[in-house]
Amino acid sequence: MLRHKPAPRRNIRRGVTVTVASLGPAAAGAGLKMFQKSMGPDASQPCQISKRERRARARSLGVKMALLPAATRAAAAGLCRIAASASSSPPSSAPARRERELPLALLAERGKMVVGGHRGMGMNAVGAPPGARVGAARERENTLLSFGRAAAQAAVAFVEFDVQVTKDGCPIIFHDDFILTQGIGAVYERRVTDLLLEEFLSYGPQKESRKVSKPLLRRTGDGRVLNWSTEEDDSLCTLQEVFECVSPHLGFNIELKFDDNVLHHKKDLERALQAILQVVFQNARDRPVFFSSFHPDAAMMTRELQSLYPVLFLTEGGISKHHDSRRNSLNNAIQVCLEHDLHGIVSEVRGILKNPAAVVRAQESNLALLTYGQLNNVWEAVYVQYLMGINGVIVDQVEEISNAVAGFSKPDLSRSSAGVDGATHQAFSQQQLGFLLRLIPELIEQRH
Repeated sequence: MLRHKPAPRRNIRRGVTVTVASLGPAAAGAGLKMFQKSMGPDASQPCQISKRERRARARSLGVKMALLPAATRAAAAGLCRIAASASSSPPSSAPARRERELPLALLAERGKMVVGGHRGMGMNAVGAPPGARVGAARERENTLLSFGRAAAQAAVAFVEFDVQVTKDGCPIIFHDDFILTQGIGAVYERRVTDLLLEEFLSYGPQKESRKVSKPLLRRTGDGRVLNWSTEEDDSLCTLQEVFECVSPHLGFNIELKFDDNVLHHKKDLERALQAILQVVFQNARDRPVFFSSFHPDAAMMTRELQSLYPVLFLTEGGISKHHDSRRNSLNNAIQVCLEHDLHGIVSEVRGILKNPAAVVRAQESNLALLTYGQLNNVWEAVYVQYLMGINGVIVDQVEEISNAVAGFSKPDLSRSSAGVDGATHQAFSQQQLGFLLRLIPELIEQRH
């Protein structure tokens, strides 16, 4: 049973972490072979790829990218840079601190911010009042319909979605730990990971008309059970279907989902991660992909099992407390990344705004820094993050925020700048920015 122990300070053997953009279909096949090989006795050792082969793959990608529309090239390249880095194995005498390039889009285009769609075009907040900004997505979250709509937004670089593994070993897309349906006079509730794939897919709309569907219900934060209805519905789906059906130019942020209330044995974590990685290696091809997880051990194990795709640590940034101290602050998250060679952090936005000093530390440590949360649906809050150097935001108001971010520019103190659709973005001075950074945490505390 996994329990947290401080990692010993030591030199970490690292191979070449390949930029996702450099992996064509052949490389994905090679990656699968390397992953399968890593399942053997030497599983903890990273995969090695020569510099010559890496350069050849990069040249091949350049030809392919040139054939894509400009907007698609920009979105795909942006996520590749934000999610991936290249590093070389340090000599045995090198210090433990890693020496590698910043794994961010800012390398090529300083000051750019990428936008990701939360569970596609935004999450469904069941029970939200009419007209609520958050949870108002028309489409059912985490479905092919929602991902397809996000892919049609030129300014969206990636979608974030939640992956769990069924009892019979199939990675599926679903956020909640439990799935609910209405029975005869009662509500039936099952843990998602206790279901077989066929059982899981029997909930909600069915692809085949002859199949009877089970109505989907959802439990709200205050314990109420409500009908989970959306304006436009779609069937539940598997990870493989998402790879096969969604535009290959849309990046994937795969959240590795594990129930916080369950103590996961190492063998169970590894079995689930192997099932997910198998699907990724077989289907990713040139698609930009990166992993994230709130579970520190799952993030660390994913990093150990493969070196092709970046791994980011998800944290609430100190907004709530957990038994595992690694999850209780942004500074702790940074330490986890540095000790275990993770590529960056995805933090609740309030954790970032309440601790801007940690942002500087993360940047100095060459860590990618993305955020999620309700404040990311307010363009002013996103703009403040842009000025702070945050590299990406995960949002529910996908179209509105992605268009706003496309119009962001660094402050011109002589005038205000007009953004997309006529939105005016205030040109903050350093003094004004400092005031905002002090004010926003106070507003956050008042709201909660």
